[in-house]
Amino acid sequence: MASNRENLRSGYTTGACAAAASRGALLALVLQRPVAQVAIHLPADQTVTFALHSCTFTRSEGRASVIKDAGDDPDVTHLAEICSRVTWEGGEPGVLFRRGVGVGLVTKKGLPIPLGEPAINPAPRKLIAEGIREVLAEHGLADRGVAVEISVPKGEELAKKTFNPRLGIVGGISILGTTGIVVPYSTAAWLASVTQEIDVAVAQGIKELVLAVGARGERLARQLIPLPEEAFVQMGPFFGDALRHCARVGVEKVTLVAMIGKLAKFAAGNESVHSTNSSQDFAFLADVARSAGANIALIEQITRANTAQEVSELVSGAGLHEFFDAVCRRAWEFASTFLHGALTLDVYLTSQDGQVLAQYPRPQDDLSQRNIS
Repeated sequence: MASNRENLRSGYTTGACAAAASRGALLALVLQRPVAQVAIHLPADQTVTFALHSCTFTRSEGRASVIKDAGDDPDVTHLAEICSRVTWEGGEPGVLFRRGVGVGLVTKKGLPIPLGEPAINPAPRKLIAEGIREVLAEHGLADRGVAVEISVPKGEELAKKTFNPRLGIVGGISILGTTGIVVPYSTAAWLASVTQEIDVAVAQGIKELVLAVGARGERLARQLIPLPEEAFVQMGPFFGDALRHCARVGVEKVTLVAMIGKLAKFAAGNESVHSTNSSQDFAFLADVARSAGANIALIEQITRANTAQEVSELVSGAGLHEFFDAVCRRAWEFASTFLHGALTLDVYLTSQDGQVLAQYPRPQDDLSQRNIS
């Protein structure tokens, strides 16, 4: 399907593919013949047709698969085979979900799926179940129970490139998707992984979290702050959303650790520091430097700088370390707009080589100042 966003092509989620494969598998079982394609109605209020990659049947089961097309999105599951095996299940009518090879197992609390269940999220479960019930009703079989086993042959390897290991989802990928459609370069799934990681930590009883932008920042944060592994969250560019979610779910303390490029964007009032949402504000950095005592020559150099890292080198060369303190304080003050007194916050500004350039509140500050109000 065509996307209106920069002429990029949209695709379909693993959840939509699993629903199509399940419908095809059940039809093959009921009709006792292979099916070439199926149509499903997506939550996005759109009916779409999927070609089945494979479809087989016996008297007791139907099997079908779909090759996931993520469109122009750089999705790790693009071209993965999403398979479904459908069998009759004795007892009450309904749909029972089973975990096949390459689909993750939920092993930690805090996710929308109970412990011990296959990592098939609620929206895909609903989509699959609705399709199953439609087929059963159309063929006079509404009183039958059905078991659906979803598998992804290369899912365990693909999962290593996702957040699943950090979320306590082991052995494979998650079957995801709220609308059924993958929007190219959308950050929705990325943000959902960040908030789920916070939820998992809180569900383990962890009340103090450390938010770092990425893996490099997390490695440094682990050296600075002695906390359990689950306490460290890679928030990506979602500073505001991550802080807001921490306050919402009852986190008691957050330590924000970032380098100058991302922290300066946040301090300037950008709750998302993704390159598509914000750019570096050198006028802001010049104003911070002015408030820290920079002379006119240095201020002019900052306004002409190309990167925040260049600004960092300029102020370091001038011995203006108060600049880093001021950036930290501005970031802390902006963070307060998301927290409303719900938790305690520390902000660390680090250098590329792992040094702590500044911290707010500083260790000698009155501890009462650390609480956002």
